[in-house]
Amino acid sequence: MLEQAKWVVEKMTGYRRPRHADLAALVRRSKPQAYYFHDDGETPNNPRFPLLLYRSAVTLPSALDPAAVFEDIFAANGWTHSWRNGIYDFLHFHTGTHEVLGIARGHAVAQLGGAHGRTIDFKAGDVIVLPAGTGHRRSSASADLLVVGAYPAGGYFDQRKPGEIVHDEAVRKIAGVAAPPKDPVFGEHGPLLAAWEAANQA
Repeated sequence: MLEQAKWVVEKMTGYRRPRHADLAALVRRSKPQAYYFHDDGETPNNPRFPLLLYRSAVTLPSALDPAAVFEDIFAANGWTHSWRNGIYDFLHFHTGTHEVLGIARGHAVAQLGGAHGRTIDFKAGDVIVLPAGTGHRRSSASADLLVVGAYPAGGYFDQRKPGEIVHDEAVRKIAGVAAPPKDPVFGEHGPLLAAWEAANQA
């Protein structure tokens, strides 16, 4: 509720939000780490695109609200419908859209790729791009964890759990989610586009 109230005030007044002209200076060029996860029979993951992890990709000055920084960077690159929260502690995935997570505050450990996936730690400034179908859940987190999520245009949001889906139908939906036109952090020339295009042609 506090974050929602802050969001309303910031939207109305611009308080502690970055200026559009300053967004580029808040981004650090970062080569993403790519993680491939296969369908394990319960969690579909993505047959084409790897999860991408950008370490320390966004600078978070103390004068700005870190959530607002992520929201505005993502929105500038066409990733919208953002939210402020944490990461759910139950395994889930999205069949109709890709998702980007920006760690605005604190740190967390998450299990990615399903029940037999990888456990990876995140900290403030990191960005994680989850291709449609990628299983994820929080394993642990600091008390101050704050995450900003957003989605590219053209998809639809759903939230599925293993065991609560028709698996083959979910796989078909996930395979139909196209790559976005822009990287959520680095825009039309960002490394996501090259990484996912290469994976699509492999």
